[in-house]
Amino acid sequence: MILIEPPRSTIAARREPLNKRELARFVGLAVKAAGCSGSVSVLLTSDERIRELNRQFRGKNSATDVLSFPAVAWEFEGSNAPKPSSAGDLAISLETAARQAASLGHSLAVEVKVLILHGALHLAGLDHETDSGEMARKEIRLRKQLDLPSGLIERSVTRVRSVRFAKKIPAPETGRANGRRKGTGGRA
Repeated sequence: MILIEPPRSTIAARREPLNKRELARFVGLAVKAAGCSGSVSVLLTSDERIRELNRQFRGKNSATDVLSFPAVAWEFEGSNAPKPSSAGDLAISLETAARQAASLGHSLAVEVKVLILHGALHLAGLDHETDSGEMARKEIRLRKQLDLPSGLIERSVTRVRSVRFAKKIPAPETGRANGRRKGTGGRA
């Protein structure tokens, strides 16, 4: 299910209308590709609302692009209770998504799909902040499969590399600054 809050969001209307049916179809594809079991509901909302959710559930008082809320499975010893039919919920800020789409030169709908895929991977149990690149590799593979541009993890790695290059910070894995060997006068 796709819910746009408020229902006639000026966020989306100002930029481009979103096709809820197309997004719902994509959610199904992304959820299946990510390996989630169950359905996923998506809230498309404002920076203000996502900031509230981020503060309430993560203790961070800032807007973000996507939040993932995995379904909680309550398993009791000897219980025959069915597993949840929902993999969880996603909340996406349309304002942040629109800014990111504009800066990257693609549509709001494409950016929302990138965020849906990223969130679905989190719902499937992956976490780029704690794994050793597993989520990044899967996101890259699925973006290609689903014909999407660069994803969130790839963007953040590129951003870190460009900052490291600009500040001449040595890359931790090689001990090099800006890809140059130490002591070579800048020649590679």
